[in-house]
Amino acid sequence: MPAIDRLLADAGWAPGDLQGLAVAVGPGSFTGLRIGLSAIKGLALALAIPIAAVPTLDAMAAALPFAELPVCPVIDARKGEVYASLYRWDDDGMRREWDYLAVPPETLAARLIEPVVLVGDAAHLIATPYARLAPAHRRVSSPSAVGVLGLTRLAAGEAVSAADLVPIYLRPSEAELKRRVAAVN
Repeated sequence: MPAIDRLLADAGWAPGDLQGLAVAVGPGSFTGLRIGLSAIKGLALALAIPIAAVPTLDAMAAALPFAELPVCPVIDARKGEVYASLYRWDDDGMRREWDYLAVPPETLAARLIEPVVLVGDAAHLIATPYARLAPAHRRVSSPSAVGVLGLTRLAAGEAVSAADLVPIYLRPSEAELKRRVAAVN
């Protein structure tokens, strides 16, 4: 919350000046998503403003606008897996071609059948002759991309309420897995 206060102060804004919020909803770290979404829900409720839910992989792909090759964001999902999807730019903008995936790096590499630009912290884990690594400064998630995509969603009326805001989880958390094991035993 101090970072949000600082950002508003630097911009010369008061919380009441906000008309909407954009937030990355994952996939990503379970704890990070819960903390971030809780903060956004609290702000949205307190200020009575809408929220634009932006998938993290969408925002990462948006960092390479109008790329000639498909773009594949790859996030380290831990436990030998990565989160990924595939995007292509055309005259209408960015288009997601795959569902959001949680797969081993080898499985993702096998799905890549044409040259593709890889972005994200796990891009280097994808061993395929089709991989083209984006420049280092373009491989990281961009808050500005979340903001731009969020603004577009809000303008299109694609807002969600605080009550309806949910993270994108592609697999159960460690706590959920432990709970399932305990229920079976």
